Amino acid sequence: MSLRKGLSIFVLLAFGASGIILAKSVDRETIRSLLAADKRFLLAALGLVVLAWFCDAARFCALARAAHERFPFRLGIVLTWLHYFGCAVTPMQSGGGPFQVYVLYKRGVPVGKGIAITLIRTMLTVLILSLIVPVALVIEPTLLDSNPFIRGVIGYVFVVIFCTWVFIGYTIVRPQSVKRLGKVVVMWLRRLKFLQTSKVRKSFRWLDREMDNYSLNFRLTFSSGFFYSMAAVVLSVLYLLCIFSVLPVLMYSVGLPFNFVQTLLTQAVFMFVLYFIPTPGASGVAESGGAMLFGTLMPWNMAGIMAIVWRFFTEYISIFMGVVVVIRMLGWGVSEEVFHHSADLEKEAKAGNDK
Repeated sequence: MSLRKGLSIFVLLAFGASGIILAKSVDRETIRSLLAADKRFLLAALGLVVLAWFCDAARFCALARAAHERFPFRLGIVLTWLHYFGCAVTPMQSGGGPFQVYVLYKRGVPVGKGIAITLIRTMLTVLILSLIVPVALVIEPTLLDSNPFIRGVIGYVFVVIFCTWVFIGYTIVRPQSVKRLGKVVVMWLRRLKFLQTSKVRKSFRWLDREMDNYSLNFRLTFSSGFFYSMAAVVLSVLYLLCIFSVLPVLMYSVGLPFNFVQTLLTQAVFMFVLYFIPTPGASGVAESGGAMLFGTLMPWNMAGIMAIVWRFFTEYISIFMGVVVVIRMLGWGVSEEVFHHSADLEKEAKAGNDK
């Protein structure tokens, strides 16, 4: 899937689902409530989104310091927006990493270390959500009863997360095995003539070096960088709290009653599931699933529009900023290469080492 195709699918699914939701849920009372909305709280919701950006950027900076790297806070903001954009154009929101690793590499951060930093950032969010979700399901068991989709997918999601953590743990504990596996892949690429024979040895050296950087970064994170790692954990919690606070603020702006803890737990379960939806950026499912889930928190004639407005504040604005960064900082052509051929990072790294 190309970058343009992924973005087009995201837009089509998001707009299509939003149109259907609005057609089935909006009535005159919905329009009256929106017109009477307190604009100050809409600004407050935007302020929470900006604060979430700052927390995420500071988290990147903290994880970099834990890995004995430094980069400016402004670069952390750029990485945050790139993450949103990359997630919007890839299935299961998996595309943010290549853009971030590419930008970090261009700033002098080794590829292996960049992968470790971005991976830890993502897994911190997933880990916190995986701890919150069981608590949410115990406190609010009606979340499963009210939404068959979430009930069906929640077990699958926990299995995927468990397997992911096992794999990450294996790469840290047994880096030599990962190196051997990587070298087997390189040899197969040579046999299939995707890689020249003269570059095999260079590929082996690159793989050894970047795998060492990767495992070293994880060790530093939990040793000399432990203080900064704990700061990243705190910033991750604050980031999620800011994002989850947007919905209750939006509800308050139109005069809807709410239970703050219930809204937070509901969003935590929903965000946890969205990480594993196969559509680009979970588009379509996020809008329609959000409407159904928010229907447990508010009347149906407000649930649909609230789901769309919530997505606008928490995702669409950040994705738009990511598009601006991609076009101005990387250029669409370079971005297409990073998205389509993440192995280009390896080629550039090897070329730089041969000079």
